[in-house]
Amino acid sequence: MTIAVGDKLPDVKLVKAGANGPEPVQSSEYFAGKKVALFSVPGAFTPTCSAKHLPGFVEKAGDLKSKGVDEIVATAVNDAFVMGAWNKASGSDDITMLADGNAEFAGALGLTMDGSGFGMGQRGQRFSMVVNDGVVEQLNVEAPGTFEVSSADYMLGQL
Repeated sequence: MTIAVGDKLPDVKLVKAGANGPEPVQSSEYFAGKKVALFSVPGAFTPTCSAKHLPGFVEKAGDLKSKGVDEIVATAVNDAFVMGAWNKASGSDDITMLADGNAEFAGALGLTMDGSGFGMGQRGQRFSMVVNDGVVEQLNVEAPGTFEVSSADYMLGQL
């Protein structure tokens, strides 16, 4: 079952790519008490993710925060070291990287995809959501192969 607007995020372990290395976090605790712009990509350093998705949120971080967003979070089915390197290479201090290395978060959301045709195995779909105190307020899931409704610009229009 896919998560929907009004649902509470599932409680799973994620790993934050911190300044001093990987930091385990529980999603129920991490998303509590704040408004988060969350976006998910199939993989760090992949073409659309690196050329459009992450840069859009980096560029629009100030605009999102001016609309009441407390934190911007990127997630992918990658390990925390890869997510940290991706943020260092293409991101900013405005973006928090949460690694979903075993696809537990994407799976609990019902938003996985099979990337085995590209040698990527199980991955998270491309999507974005606004999460307020752990509850989904907006959910934007991309059709396969598209990048339209999960962008920072689209989210800004929802806030």
